[in-house]
Amino acid sequence: MTTELFYLLFVAVLTGVLWIPVVIGYASSRGFLKPADYEVAPTSPLPDWVNRANRAHLNAVENLASFATVVLIANAVGVSTSVTEISAAVFFYARVAHAVIHISGFGLFMARTVAFTVGWIAFMIFTVELLRQVL
Repeated sequence: MTTELFYLLFVAVLTGVLWIPVVIGYASSRGFLKPADYEVAPTSPLPDWVNRANRAHLNAVENLASFATVVLIANAVGVSTSVTEISAAVFFYARVAHAVIHISGFGLFMARTVAFTVGWIAFMIFTVELLRQVL
């Protein structure tokens, strides 16, 4: 397994578990689902951290698709360089930081935006390196 695929696996696992805080927040705020909840969803307010956790999960899902695409293309064409390896690692750690910062509500220094931007830059560097190697 290449380093890039290793970090893609970790990004997928992170994305796959980010729904857990959301479910815990829903259950602790509204109780467990009842049969009537499937007909009309509960609309009672949720704590801010639950809404942030939900947004963090959605953001992770949105970013997984593009990251996975470039990693899988790189793997398919046999591109693996130190630049793609480092970019994949930075992307993963930026996504972890983004999720933690987003859910916690830490707002100093525009930390969430910085974490997102670091991940996006790592994704773009990976993509440019992939294109550079194949063109």
